[in-house]
Amino acid sequence: MSFTVAIVGRPNVGKSTLFNRLVGKKLALVDDTPGVTRDRRPGDAKLVDLRFTIIDTAGLEEAGPETLEGRMRAQTEAAIEEADLSLFVVDAKYGLTPVDQSLAEMLRRRGKPVVLVANKSEARGSDSGFYDAYTLGLGEPVPISAEHGQGMIDLRDAIVEAIGEDRAFPEPDDEAETDILLPQDDDLDDDEAEPEYDDSKPLRVAIVGRPNAGKSTLINRFLGEDRLLTGPEAGITRDSISVEWDWRGRTIKMFDTAGMRRKARVQEKLEKLSVADTLRAVRFAETVVIVFDATIPFEKQDLQIVDFVLREGRAAVLAFNKWDLVEDQQAVLADLREKTERLLPQARGIRAVPISGQTGYGLDKLMQNIIDTDMVWNKRISTAKLNRWLDAVTTQHPPPAVSGRRLKLKYMTQVKARPPAFMISCTRPDALPESYVRYLTNGLRADFQMPGVPIRIHFKAGENPFEGRKRRR
Repeated sequence: MSFTVAIVGRPNVGKSTLFNRLVGKKLALVDDTPGVTRDRRPGDAKLVDLRFTIIDTAGLEEAGPETLEGRMRAQTEAAIEEADLSLFVVDAKYGLTPVDQSLAEMLRRRGKPVVLVANKSEARGSDSGFYDAYTLGLGEPVPISAEHGQGMIDLRDAIVEAIGEDRAFPEPDDEAETDILLPQDDDLDDDEAEPEYDDSKPLRVAIVGRPNAGKSTLINRFLGEDRLLTGPEAGITRDSISVEWDWRGRTIKMFDTAGMRRKARVQEKLEKLSVADTLRAVRFAETVVIVFDATIPFEKQDLQIVDFVLREGRAAVLAFNKWDLVEDQQAVLADLREKTERLLPQARGIRAVPISGQTGYGLDKLMQNIIDTDMVWNKRISTAKLNRWLDAVTTQHPPPAVSGRRLKLKYMTQVKARPPAFMISCTRPDALPESYVRYLTNGLRADFQMPGVPIRIHFKAGENPFEGRKRRR
């Protein structure tokens, strides 16, 4: 991207609506409640012929640095420092407030380009608010409607004028385009070969758990900076925010998510939107880290979150956070291992790591377990090995007879990975008992070293070559 733009303004002026309009997706949560956005969220924006990075920020308010609003303000100020240009959004329908005046003064002191945007200009009676915006001393305001997409051409022209045409339209790199457009011979050969685990591709990891389990603190410790808003209050995170960083040469794209409470307790519309955003992040991720509070682990909601992640087919790793608060660590660790095996039988062998997001204890071990689990999740087994294994396990423990007729498993192959899924051709698949399916699943998990990942087995009746033929007398 050629340049970076931060959207700033007081709460409830339509910053997230404008952000969604520019990125072309409903990435940021939008609600009539002031202060929905708390963390800064980056995105790839497209405005007519402009391409740039856009940052959605929390509404700026006057508050002390120790308060939640003060920490939100610090995040927004960090986004302003990072950006090359600020879009200062005011509410033309409501008019200016003293907060708008103080924010305008702050932006002037920064000395960076600012485009004044008068949002909600389509509303009746917005003219007075639009003309009042001139008094801020930031130049001519651009009237737009972020919700309806009006005024986007004028906004594009104002951005180009403020940032300069050289920054807005950088010269293309011909060599880079050639590298992207022309495939290499090695890439063509790889399409024909059996796909292997590629540790050069970015890994998408979602961090989920109950509120106040320490998810944002954990990610900040990974990044080595206060990138995400944290604090003692439960439920600070609302949006699913993605951050990128490198771990031992591999790009990790990590998603911080809102805490998930029990469904019966989720009443407010905003919290429902936050939980829905978390569920989307889980479905988009490859590996999911379920963060437990080590001081109160294995609450009912913890088990439901793990079950949901496994039913979605994601690779899962358990992280017992706040390990620095545990006194008798050896006894607690033994208890956690016993409970993990007993309470999560559907994820036998799931990897669990004690960590501390506050001190950084165990984070390298957690990342190594994430990589190892992802390798298992992407694992492929040859058909020859599977059929030799199937012969061995059915000889050792044959399928039971149903209604006096023996069930026969004929052939097995892996149909997909991510997660590993297998197809077995057999007689009367509907009659195969669930207990025998569990026997095969556990056997696959143990014999092919696939701990902790979901395993799918599908059964298919073999085709009868004589079906449909008329019987001769």
